[in-house]
Amino acid sequence: MVVRNKARLVAQGFCQKEGIDYEETFASVACLEAIRILLAFAASKGFKLQQMDVKSAFLNGFIEEEVYVRQPPGFESARFPDRVYKLRKALYGLKQAYARLKSFLLKSGFVMGSVDKTLFLLSRGSDTLIVQIYVDDIICGGSSHALVSIFAEQMSREFEMSLMGELQFFLGLQIKQGLEGTFVHQAKYTRDILKKFNMGDSKPMTTPMSTNTALDADEDGKAVDQKEFRGMIGSLLYLTATRPDIQFAVCLCARYQASPRTSHRQTEKRIFRYLKFTPELGLWYSSGSSFFLRGFSDADHASCWIDRKSTSGTCQLLGTSLVSWSSRKQASVSLSTTEAEYIAAASCCSQLLWMKATLSDFGLRFGKIPLLVDSTSAISVAKNPILHSRTKHIDVRFHFLRDHYEKGDIDLVTGWRCVDNALIKGEIESQWIGLIALLV
Repeated sequence: MVVRNKARLVAQGFCQKEGIDYEETFASVACLEAIRILLAFAASKGFKLQQMDVKSAFLNGFIEEEVYVRQPPGFESARFPDRVYKLRKALYGLKQAYARLKSFLLKSGFVMGSVDKTLFLLSRGSDTLIVQIYVDDIICGGSSHALVSIFAEQMSREFEMSLMGELQFFLGLQIKQGLEGTFVHQAKYTRDILKKFNMGDSKPMTTPMSTNTALDADEDGKAVDQKEFRGMIGSLLYLTATRPDIQFAVCLCARYQASPRTSHRQTEKRIFRYLKFTPELGLWYSSGSSFFLRGFSDADHASCWIDRKSTSGTCQLLGTSLVSWSSRKQASVSLSTTEAEYIAAASCCSQLLWMKATLSDFGLRFGKIPLLVDSTSAISVAKNPILHSRTKHIDVRFHFLRDHYEKGDIDLVTGWRCVDNALIKGEIESQWIGLIALLV
């Protein structure tokens, strides 16, 4: 049964050539870290976030260029079949950058974020309204319910939109807002992918991977279906938006997508068996959390058996709320554990500086941000310029860690090893439960 038929005239933007038909393209896409920061901030302030769907944000917007399109097949004019349309307003599919939504917000008194250009803030006395844009989806919330209602009314007059009420489902994330805090999870998506890949009846596992797992190319192993392997990896990568506990295991398996073998498939299936054991895990942002920004970094030296590159693991917390994390293989081979830890700390430092600048738009100010590093030697290299003779081989771009320490932006201290060990290696079962309680 057909519930609704909907037809829309769409331009073939893929035929346009950059530099001739358009100069640049832009879509307001907020990164997931920015979304999580907003959720943590709103939970601590105690206000509910609302969701809007602006259907005409990129439709019928004004354009400066001269654009012509062919008549749609089946709807040609009987009188002028060889003529084309000259566009006065934008159509879906065009490459031009249409800033209609942005212009409207700025004219309404909003201030755009200095770092995050998808963040807009409006102040009215002691009240604040925050708006976060993801293409044509909008998250908004503020200290005053009346201010939110006025904003929704203004948007309804300007755009074709629908007010979807309290934020509950966004970009596949399930969000439950309560008095004690906000819980973000992907339980429905987890069950869907377990069913999709026939892992719903599998035996549950308590950890995503074994501590003695050491994957390599396994050229003598039996090849498996590459399409299915990549599909499983893609599904798991999307799940890492709220599951830092599987970040390392998924990224490890993703390295072998070009030629997957049976050993890689077994490791991948274990992750699904772990998801069967923990489908409801997610991120908890407490309403009682403080705004104390800190970072943790760790590294596993020469962990890759193929090229002997190290793995960096970092995570950043706003009070007790985990808002950002990463697990990735370093770009170059480290000659020592100190170098690997130093590079990981530099990566964590760059993310902390971005978060510091982003949070300044929320009115939060920070002094020295503590960066906990699991290596006293790496801290000594960053603090003591006399040791430069031992670090000549390290890429110059990583030495900005020392520069920001001297400026007083960060404070390097010895870290707690367990905090981000889950992002660089498999942990033993007794430690893993503690990591889950801390990270997720």
